[in-house]
Amino acid sequence: MEITRGWPARRGRRVLTASVAGAVVLGGVLVLLPWGEGDAPPPAPGPAALARGAVTTGVPAALPDLAVLIGDRERHLRAQPLDGVSWAVLGTAYVEQGRRTADVANWPKAEKALRTSLQVGAERNPQALEGLAALAVARRDFPAAKKWGEDAVKAAPKRWTAHAVLIDAYTGLGDHEGVGRALEKVMKLRPGTPAVGARAAAVYRDRGWREDAAARISDAAAAAEAPAERAAYLEQAGRLAFERGEREEALRFFQEARRVDPDQRAAQAGQGRALAALGRTTDALSAYQAALAKRPSPEYALELGELYESLGLDQAARVQYDLLRARVREAGAAGADEELVLGRFEADHGDPEAAVRRLREEWGRQPGTAVADALGWALHRTGEDEEALEFATIATDGEQGGGVRSALYAFHRGVIERALGRYGPARRHLAEALTINPYFSPLGAPEAERALAELGEPSVEDPPG
Repeated sequence: MEITRGWPARRGRRVLTASVAGAVVLGGVLVLLPWGEGDAPPPAPGPAALARGAVTTGVPAALPDLAVLIGDRERHLRAQPLDGVSWAVLGTAYVEQGRRTADVANWPKAEKALRTSLQVGAERNPQALEGLAALAVARRDFPAAKKWGEDAVKAAPKRWTAHAVLIDAYTGLGDHEGVGRALEKVMKLRPGTPAVGARAAAVYRDRGWREDAAARISDAAAAAEAPAERAAYLEQAGRLAFERGEREEALRFFQEARRVDPDQRAAQAGQGRALAALGRTTDALSAYQAALAKRPSPEYALELGELYESLGLDQAARVQYDLLRARVREAGAAGADEELVLGRFEADHGDPEAAVRRLREEWGRQPGTAVADALGWALHRTGEDEEALEFATIATDGEQGGGVRSALYAFHRGVIERALGRYGPARRHLAEALTINPYFSPLGAPEAERALAELGEPSVEDPPG
């Protein structure tokens, strides 16, 4: 430990004395004595305390600990129903549990608890306001997340977690300047912590700063102490590796995340993604099925369905697509917005015109980069390629906010350009997709290879672009 120069010697002696409480010197020898009843070290925090510490400081919490915390706060509030702080803790714990399990039944319970916290506690209760913002993010209601997050910042300007939730809100709204401001504030208020490093990594990924993102999330995973937190950052590192086409490295990250926290189902789905890319399809199917059994996310159902379809197992694919529709309906009943994943599904496997209608509404409400890509692709699937290219450009042009290096987005743009006869740009974007990640989709990657082969070598007649 570095010692600051200029400390008085007696201060150092006081520190030493304090550090050897419970010891005596006998014959010049330091002897440690057993702790007395009044001097016992504090017990290790229990599951409820661990979960409470996590959910109130913006880090992932372990599912078993969350269950204990929820039961503890529910019992407490039956006896003390006017405890506004406990209502906020309970609501935030419901949000985290729902986020981890994809159980949308948590959303109405979380909203009720958080609104009760506002009613019985202080009117400008920053923890409840922040919890409502996090709930809105989980529901993919980014306008509401922005409102609640900005209210939380007004109530407690130096509360870094309120600024952190605004990063998600502004990302979903396509407000890239807002994202930058919120990240700058978070890094100023809470520099050097793993949670902030993970936030920075996500923003850098969206800006296309892949090396910076990888370095940030690697540091965050190494510095995180709680298993659930470390596993979450390892899963994020795995996603970044897979997006770079690094199948083996991605699989290692996902496996380590599962070893650290067996309830890390996002990492289990990631294993399915990486194993499929490695050609280990039986293992990939098992990983996806296990992840869906514990976290029935519409996104995972779409991925598994497309993997089945790529293997010619159309009936099995339809089962997953039916699950996707059912989960989207349940989410809607619980106040959540899954129009993006439903629009993506309909564009490729259902009704493209319905996809366009859904995604136009989504774009009008929350114009994020992912929505721009999905809407552009849906428009292409209905033959509206000129307009499709406008949205595909938004999703892939760094000057318009689409800085993320996504193989899927580049593939979509290349196919749209090919349909418009813009063969030079089409060739460039299809090649870019396969360079970024040759395994980005079990259906899309082979299609990109075929389209690029059919385009052949560049021609002097190709229009510039």
